[in-house]
Amino acid sequence: MVLFDGRGAAWDAVITTMTRGEVEVQIGAARDENRESPLPVTLAQAVSSGERMDYTIQKAVELGVSAIQPLMAERCVVRLSGERAAKRVAHWQAVVNSACEQCGRNTVPEVRPLLGLREWLDAAAAQPGLRLLLAPQATLRLLELERPAVVTMLAGPEGGFAEGEIADVLRAGFQALRLGPRVLRTETAAVALLAAMQAQWGDF
Repeated sequence: MVLFDGRGAAWDAVITTMTRGEVEVQIGAARDENRESPLPVTLAQAVSSGERMDYTIQKAVELGVSAIQPLMAERCVVRLSGERAAKRVAHWQAVVNSACEQCGRNTVPEVRPLLGLREWLDAAAAQPGLRLLLAPQATLRLLELERPAVVTMLAGPEGGFAEGEIADVLRAGFQALRLGPRVLRTETAAVALLAAMQAQWGDF
């Protein structure tokens, strides 16, 4: 088996003792493995309902996302705040941890605390790199962009962003990006763009 510390280190290991609630292992040689994408990407995802959010987070981790920022938007079907929001963030972090184990990543992306869209935009506007808004009505295509150093990508909830929210996002320096002529579901859009960016600029 392989153990990892979530910060990029990994070791070969053998289980020596296993009892109820406790496992002892013997640590072996350190592994020099880097499975992180050369393209740092933060996924800002408006909260979707049920298993859709879990699916998006799981697949984003498998596709090499660096961090996940959950957001509340006007048309979010699920409304979260306070202790309930903290529990959901902890649940999403567990989804990330499990996805890392499955895909062999030894650096665990952070699920950041839940924020409102406009609150998050105040900080996002000052971040460097390429900022993309997934928007079916846009005309800009990924192939028209040059390779960035870092990317922040913003995906909406089931009902999409409200017009006022889109205006705020564009004022914050985001570019509206189209993913083909078909309208993708919220759980598909971010995953599709991550895969396309890894193929064009990353490690596919």
